[in-house]
Amino acid sequence: MTTTPVKRPSWTTWDAPTERWLLSGFCRDGKQRTMLLELVARIAFPTVLVLSIYLLFAGHDRAGGGFSGGLVAGQAFVLRYLAGGRMDDSAIVSMRPPVLIGLGLTIATASAFLPLLFGGELLETAIYKFAVPPLGEIKFVTSVLLDSGVFLLIVGVVLDLLRTLGSGIEADVDAAERGQR
Repeated sequence: MTTTPVKRPSWTTWDAPTERWLLSGFCRDGKQRTMLLELVARIAFPTVLVLSIYLLFAGHDRAGGGFSGGLVAGQAFVLRYLAGGRMDDSAIVSMRPPVLIGLGLTIATASAFLPLLFGGELLETAIYKFAVPPLGEIKFVTSVLLDSGVFLLIVGVVLDLLRTLGSGIEADVDAAERGQR
């Protein structure tokens, strides 16, 4: 009677993810990845982004706003980058960072100068209240447009820093492994 030997994973691949939802789209070798960090990043990333959106909209009444919300969102992207590297497809925003920076700067500048067209002052804020039957009264403050522009600007800057600095660091590591440095 013969027995089939049980195939055991080698010590270098024992922690490789076997479930598809754990994979980041680009598997780095076992020396450069941490399974626990990848898992925590996948769980924490959406939660931190929701917190950043909350900070964005709560900024005109309480602590927060576009700058702090953008920094929190940027930290979520830094966490994703640390966990999955620059090739992590799920952490890459479909817009290029310079486009986000330009869009944020345009929105912030336009919302600052828009009151001048209506006889107001630079950076003047207006409050609009309207009733929506299932939700009740909703208050819209025009300063949230400025905060949204700042939010996009900060997220774009963080993504651009990750793209430029991170790719340089990874290129240096690859060159060192090939013995070029």
